[in-house]
Amino acid sequence: MRINEAVSRAHNTAVKHGWWDKEKIEPTQFGTLIALVHSELSEALEESRNGRGVNETYYECKITPKSIETYCECAKEGPCEAPEKDRAKCKNAKPCGIPSELADAVIRIFDICGHYDIDLERIIEEKMNYNETRPYKHGGKVF
Repeated sequence: MRINEAVSRAHNTAVKHGWWDKEKIEPTQFGTLIALVHSELSEALEESRNGRGVNETYYECKITPKSIETYCECAKEGPCEAPEKDRAKCKNAKPCGIPSELADAVIRIFDICGHYDIDLERIIEEKMNYNETRPYKHGGKVF
């Protein structure tokens, strides 16, 4: 999948699931959209603070009265009893962990770009080309 295809897919999914309804997020509130990206990155940090590895993905299978039909058979009687390592096999098990939260941040960025019709693929290529011309540790910062 190309970047702009992912942008379109992320934005279409967000629209379909109501995230661009005016009563939820006013599209003109750009700062709110950026804060939502920050929140996904903060969730990745919390996963690290909770001792999860940077490459670790684990799965949660939760049920609520509204979602009981969308989750796996093992969850119909209550919370999934499968050992954590087996939960990925559950239908619709939610991937969690640092990789998942970083993916959420990228998906939110894709959604924003889709809404504002930003050609993310083009600007990434342009920025990467520019960054390759910059001097070693440009700006004199320590990190």
